[in-house]
Amino acid sequence: MNQGPSSSVSASLSTTSPTSDQRDVVGKQDAVTGPAVSTTNATLPSKDAQLGAKIRVPAQVPIWVIGLCAAVCLVIAYVYVPRLYFAETDDAYVQADTVTIVPKIGAYVIALHVGDNTRFAAGQLLVELDPRDFQVAVESAEADLHSAEAAKANVEGQLGEQDHVIAAAQAMIESDRATLEFAEQQLARYGQLAREGSGSAERAQQAQSDAGQRRAALQHDLAALDAAKAHLTVLQSQLRQAEAAISRQQAGVAQARLNLSYTRIYATVAGRVANRTVQVGNFVQPGQTLFSAVPEEIYVIANFKETQLTQMQAGQPALVRVDAFPDLRLRGHVDSFQRGTGSNFALLPPENATGNFVKVVQRVPVKIILDDSPDMLQSLSPGMSLEATVTVRSPPVWLVPLLSLADPRVTS
Repeated sequence: MNQGPSSSVSASLSTTSPTSDQRDVVGKQDAVTGPAVSTTNATLPSKDAQLGAKIRVPAQVPIWVIGLCAAVCLVIAYVYVPRLYFAETDDAYVQADTVTIVPKIGAYVIALHVGDNTRFAAGQLLVELDPRDFQVAVESAEADLHSAEAAKANVEGQLGEQDHVIAAAQAMIESDRATLEFAEQQLARYGQLAREGSGSAERAQQAQSDAGQRRAALQHDLAALDAAKAHLTVLQSQLRQAEAAISRQQAGVAQARLNLSYTRIYATVAGRVANRTVQVGNFVQPGQTLFSAVPEEIYVIANFKETQLTQMQAGQPALVRVDAFPDLRLRGHVDSFQRGTGSNFALLPPENATGNFVKVVQRVPVKIILDDSPDMLQSLSPGMSLEATVTVRSPPVWLVPLLSLADPRVTS
């Protein structure tokens, strides 16, 4: 059957016109990606429709998300911001240079002038020991000293006597020399007379004998003088021995008096009694602990991590909070750092060169001197736990109130 031009035109329109299913797909694409430009001869949307399709209304953020973000920010500020300006640790304790009261001698305790936890002043008498044995020792040492002094006086007297003996020997020698000279003159005279025949030979022989006796007497007295001088040297040596004995006895007396003084134990510094173990009537041995004397001056030892010491220096301000008194705030400053970590001075120091190695952050003891008045420190005792905070860097003025809100310990 022959179809005209009208049938061909209608067929072309039917092939180019979108079907209902195709219009649904295009509508869905416009809802997702905006209106698409059709390559067909379909009618294009208007400009107002295109502008409305491009405008998007922003979705509202839930309130709980905003609150969660604010809470995270506050937690970060509370944890990390103070670390930029402060270093703190709860591994801190009160310390004092405690003195252990011990006797230096063994004796019975006859008097105890302090009790448990009592306060005492510097120079106060604390303990008395039985002094009788030591008083006797002092008297014995003094008697030995007097004996040594008498021995020295005896030697000195012998020295004076020996001087006279030497002088007498010298005088005897002078007499012997004069007598020998006369005997020699007599021998020469009687010898001349005997040779001339005017004198007897017997008289000449007598003169010769007398001269020989005078020479022998002179030699005897010279030897006696040498012996006297030698004995003088011996006496001088004995004198030095006597002087040494006196010095030894004087030292013995001093030691005996010192032992006697040990029967009275005095306080070297002001403080309080702690850990008392002695009672009146106890026999104490040298070196035995009687009690501990805790001085009034106390300080803080804070064990900071080694990673916290980067900017920490001596003189920086510190704030201390006592666990026993939460409302008490004490101020101080960093005094010094120990030359070595705590583990380095342990009884069994770590041997990192053996076995498996696990790196552990070490702690370094830092000494903090408290600047508050002694009246505020009376309630503190050695060993009490603390929390120490050191200002390693001054925060800006505008940040101080915020830090005070985040952590009141660092700014109070």
